[in-house]
Amino acid sequence: MTVTHNLPDGPRKHYLLRVFKFITQPVEYLEDFAKIYGDNFTVWRKNRENQIVYFSHPQALEQIFTSDAKCFETGGGNGILRFLLGDHSVILLDGDRHQRQRQLLTPPFHGERMRAYGQAIQEITQQVTDEWEIGKPFNIRASMQEITLRVILRVVFGVDEGEMFQKLRELLTSVLDFISSPLMSTAFFFNFMQTDLGAWSPWGRVVRLIQQIDQLIYALIAERRAESGENRQDILSLLISARYDDGQPMSDVELRDELMTMLVAGHETTASALTWAFYWLDQLPEVRDKLLQELATLGVNPEPSNIARLPYLTAVCQETLRIYPIVIGGFLRTATAPIEIMGYQLPKGTFVVPSIYLAHHREAVYPQPQQFKPERFLERQFSPYEYLPFGGGNRRCIGLAFAQYEMKIALATILLQYQLSLVNKRPVRPVRRGLTLAAPAGMQMIPTPQHNVVRT
Repeated sequence: MTVTHNLPDGPRKHYLLRVFKFITQPVEYLEDFAKIYGDNFTVWRKNRENQIVYFSHPQALEQIFTSDAKCFETGGGNGILRFLLGDHSVILLDGDRHQRQRQLLTPPFHGERMRAYGQAIQEITQQVTDEWEIGKPFNIRASMQEITLRVILRVVFGVDEGEMFQKLRELLTSVLDFISSPLMSTAFFFNFMQTDLGAWSPWGRVVRLIQQIDQLIYALIAERRAESGENRQDILSLLISARYDDGQPMSDVELRDELMTMLVAGHETTASALTWAFYWLDQLPEVRDKLLQELATLGVNPEPSNIARLPYLTAVCQETLRIYPIVIGGFLRTATAPIEIMGYQLPKGTFVVPSIYLAHHREAVYPQPQQFKPERFLERQFSPYEYLPFGGGNRRCIGLAFAQYEMKIALATILLQYQLSLVNKRPVRPVRRGLTLAAPAGMQMIPTPQHNVVRT
């Protein structure tokens, strides 16, 4: 019996121009194709096999996210990150190994454990903002990165001062800034650029920075293992004491790879989301005023758990992640056998991309999708196939609850003290930052004392 394959329509010409646009104008790349071809389209490659199919219709996303894990291979599609995250990262695993690792990594990011980190987030936010000078412009992204990096180092690694903290902080900032530069963002998509030509070559520099980070991480793992009886609450210590179903602990290499995954996935992303939130609050004073009225109900020195429960603050964070999701598409999935999605027959080897950005901009789900309107999240509940800033299915981000919690607490802590105003009021569009979507790097804001919060 012959199986006929039919894929959605899509662009077939100008392959290199398309790749260039995908790298330099990721939002326009998607929007332009969606205007012509609709919710689902194929980006045809030169070879006749392994085509890339984008889906953004909720029905298609539900079929992808609820299908048996065996229908898709996902780890291989993320091989681009192997140089940074290592072979044992949960992002690069498939099948039983992926499931095993998820089960071990999930508990520290939920429930009481996670809530215990709220005070640390408040303290770190305060420390960073104490360095601001009233009326003096500062780089908003750099400040937000400083907050999220310190949070990760304290909460995940259990370090917040001393030589180890300073070294890790400097090296991680260097490597993440470097791989997010335009040159290195391009290198992610061209194998020939991923060549170590010595310490002075771009890729060689990254390789050596990662080697230095590894030395520090392995030293920290050894230190933690030696003091395992001390009842520490950082995530590294919790993972060291965790056990797989067969009673085995994680190896040093597995620990290192998961720590790097948490750093890369949990630091840059939350910093970008916070940067966007402050951009929108300055662009839309009516949203900011409404949020300040809600914050005023908290009283003095609010508890992190009370901050996290505020409905309008939650809606502002949700809308921030809807309009410009930090990760523009869900993990690339490779069909392991022929599969039908929304009536399309996809052959084995087809690359499937759940498009988060396009799903978040469907007029049928989000009227006036280009407008920032937090109220939409107070008016209705969206399904996980309509709103998916953290991906979906068995690849949904493990740290999503922590990321939202951190975002709300940092945002509230700053807004209770400062009003932040953009130096340049012109609207901005997202730009590529490595594999993510971010506000332009040089965005400057000016802090002034917050007079609008009248606490009750």
